[in-house]
Amino acid sequence: MARRSKSTSYLTLLILAAAVVAYVLNLGGFKDKVNAVTAQEQEQTSGSSREVIDKINSGGKTSSSTSSNEGESTNLSSEGVNTASLEIPKSKYDVVRHSHYALGYDEKHEQAAWVAYKLDARETRGRAEREDDFRPDPAVTTGSANPSDYSRSGHDRGHLAPAADFKFSKKAMSESFFMSNMSPQKPRFNRGIWKELEEQVRDWVKKDKAYYVVTGPVLSGSRYRKIGKKNRVSVPKYYYKILLDMEEPEVKAIAFLMENKGSEKPLSSFVVSIDRIEQMTGIDFFPNLPDDLEKKLEASASTRNWDFDK
Repeated sequence: MARRSKSTSYLTLLILAAAVVAYVLNLGGFKDKVNAVTAQEQEQTSGSSREVIDKINSGGKTSSSTSSNEGESTNLSSEGVNTASLEIPKSKYDVVRHSHYALGYDEKHEQAAWVAYKLDARETRGRAEREDDFRPDPAVTTGSANPSDYSRSGHDRGHLAPAADFKFSKKAMSESFFMSNMSPQKPRFNRGIWKELEEQVRDWVKKDKAYYVVTGPVLSGSRYRKIGKKNRVSVPKYYYKILLDMEEPEVKAIAFLMENKGSEKPLSSFVVSIDRIEQMTGIDFFPNLPDDLEKKLEASASTRNWDFDK
């Protein structure tokens, strides 16, 4: 009886040991399955985030907030709008990007149809000096205008994105002198009312912290006076400048439309709706805003909440 009991005990221990080993092996497999599912979920989440970001960068409309892979929201305004590249309009032109501004180049007219950038209040207090180093833009694959195209034409090489907006950086200041950022402007216009508008924008941004700025010529139609021998540069009849303020206490926008000539009128008399400029240019400004906010801002030509110096 004793021998039989001892043999039974050994057998029982062996069975228990085998059961423990099987359990451990099965637990490891379970962990592998859990890890695989977790990895799949992380990839799906990451993919969703990239999809939203790609949608924003490609000009698609969205009012959804975008989160980084770390789970923190990025580039969100107080309105919950993703402001990454918010200033870039939707148009038929290829986008040329420089360190602090972007543009859509119109080869037919040898100038930008729009120039866009974000202007921060801190950037207006820099010390970089202009060197007037006008030169062709190497980033324009079809070739931009040359400084000589403007020689003895009776027109200034007028900045679309003003040099004084880039005083915070020597590189940014220099890049503002690419000929892709120039347009033929009448001297009285460039040195008068247009300069006054540029100064007004800098005065405003010091109070409002930051603007999204889009500026350009109106190039609709087919009949334009041309200057230049090597490159035929069109002389625009009108120019526009659009500002978007996404800061609290109130999101607002304003647009200006000016004829290419001198004027003694107050700046407020040139205010129009963004919708009007879109109709004239065929360009869709601020396409990444939520539809309801975009419609509200772009339909207005109000000067309320804009304190003009003159």
